[in-house]
Amino acid sequence: MIAKINEAVTYIQQKQPVKPAVGIVLGSGLGSFTGEMEVTQEIPYSAIPHFPVSTVEGHSGKLIFGKLGGKEVVAMAGRFHYYEGYSPEEVVFPIRVMKYLGITHLLISNAAGGMNASFKVGDLMIITDHISLLAVNPLLGKNIDELGPRFPDMSEPYNKELVKTAKKIAAAAGIEVKQGIYCGVTGPTFETRAEYKLLRTIGGDAVGMSTVQEVIAAIHVGLTVFAMSVITDIGIREEENKITHAEVLEAATAAEPKLTLIFKTLIAQLS
Repeated sequence: MIAKINEAVTYIQQKQPVKPAVGIVLGSGLGSFTGEMEVTQEIPYSAIPHFPVSTVEGHSGKLIFGKLGGKEVVAMAGRFHYYEGYSPEEVVFPIRVMKYLGITHLLISNAAGGMNASFKVGDLMIITDHISLLAVNPLLGKNIDELGPRFPDMSEPYNKELVKTAKKIAAAAGIEVKQGIYCGVTGPTFETRAEYKLLRTIGGDAVGMSTVQEVIAAIHVGLTVFAMSVITDIGIREEENKITHAEVLEAATAAEPKLTLIFKTLIAQLS
């Protein structure tokens, strides 16, 4: 694994020698976020040694380097999911590569289904914690000591100070934000009514098919993490609710400017 990471890093640094401070993972329908960046380099995933390739609509599939909020950043325009057939180790490979490129902070976005009765489509939810019972842990197997400890502490996967700062940024901009617990599931099926009720009962506010594995890997390698969900559909409601991926993308795109403002301002305030 370390050899694969180093090979990918060496290739990327030949194309982009400037060390990024912040990594950003963009979820479904949030790819145009990079329009706010001063882009200096774009590298297709297909060109990077050992990188998977995005197969899902709404994920363009490239690393984008540049400046945002006065900081050097690298953004993943398109992520990888367990449901695409990738192993958990492959899903988190880019997180480890970004760590070796030099990032200290990781900002993650995703599209999620709302389960909290106070949520509505288009809401932004700051993730304060997650439930990963239904997501396969990417650290299974022999521990790679060069990356991190055998038993990483997960008592604060989402940095509390960044959560406070993001809430202040949103309030100053007049943006309403929710906060809550994200449940990670494998997908690719959207949840049944019974599954939504179960996940809500055990404490979940939103549910999605990404993020949890990335956060586990990020904490393992010592990154500071902040994450937000765009609530793109409501899982528990009385009327018939059939969810489509097209509707998810539409809702994410509509909410993108608000998420972009929060991320950009948060990055500017990182020390």
